Amino acid sequence: MSEPSRDVLETFENPHPHRDYVIETVCPEFTSMCPKTGQPDFGTLTITYIADQVCFELKSLKLYLQQYRNHGAFYEDVTNLILDDLVAVTSPRYLQIRAEFTPRGGIRTNIEVEHVGEGYGVE
Repeated sequence: MSEPSRDVLETFENPHPHRDYVIETVCPEFTSMCPKTGQPDFGTLTITYIADQVCFELKSLKLYLQQYRNHGAFYEDVTNLILDDLVAVTSPRYLQIRAEFTPRGGIRTNIEVEHVGEGYGVE
């Protein structure tokens, strides 16, 4: 199974770094692979963040997420890996990912992870 790489993620300068504003990106066609069965897992990722100096570029995000189609990992791992990579590339003030996976065997799983930048929200 292939390993996703953050190297495909591109950024651009935040046009308003002096202001906190929320960016929400919804990815309704996320696919990864169950490491036990090799079957596909489908879900919706909602990425909510407050940029600092840079924002992530959407086409590169799409290409990055497509790498998970052939990557075997549990929901919890996939969600945390994506968070880690986005934080490494953008160093946001705040970033949250909510992963809502479609039911399998009558069970639905949602994962939420977040990152709060150093010093953010501290007066």
